[in-house]
Amino acid sequence: MKNVIGIFALAVLFSGIILTSCQDSSQKIVVKTVKVKPIVKEDIIKAQKIWGDAIVNIGNAYNNKEDYKALAETTVDELYGFDEGKVLFKPTKASEFPFRFTEDEAISYFVEGVVAEDQGFAIHTWSNVRFENAGIIINDNAATAMGNYYFTESTTGEEVKVEYTLGYFKNDEGKLLINVHHSSLPYKPAH
Repeated sequence: MKNVIGIFALAVLFSGIILTSCQDSSQKIVVKTVKVKPIVKEDIIKAQKIWGDAIVNIGNAYNNKEDYKALAETTVDELYGFDEGKVLFKPTKASEFPFRFTEDEAISYFVEGVVAEDQGFAIHTWSNVRFENAGIIINDNAATAMGNYYFTESTTGEEVKVEYTLGYFKNDEGKLLINVHHSSLPYKPAH
């Protein structure tokens, strides 16, 4: 009977059902089905729009002398998967400390904080962020998007082109979160 329960538990694990109670063969098996819809392209597009708007909003809060740091904390908490597990974050303008593995380090990049080299990327005050996906790979509840995003300078209207790779996953509640963020300026060969 233990082997049957063990095989059932493995089948349950791979089918998206959580086994919540089963101590011996005399007890009932209680299962809870977790139904999280797979990621679709529209989820990625929406998440990118939300991320871009959040960067603009942080800069606006900074300019309006509002609590931009609290807004950055909320943004990182809501859009990145630090509370769910490991996040690989490599921001654009970071050289001394290029890889960030904690929520505080990610927040620092956007508004200055625990990392000395950070200048506050989001408080640079961008007026718009526009994504151009070169490609998106979706694998059920995980996805990767790669391409260029363009940050519009609020004072000049000039766009700054940045290359990105973003990894996404859906948590148990079906919320799309970022777990990989790699961003870099385009390569310019020496002439």
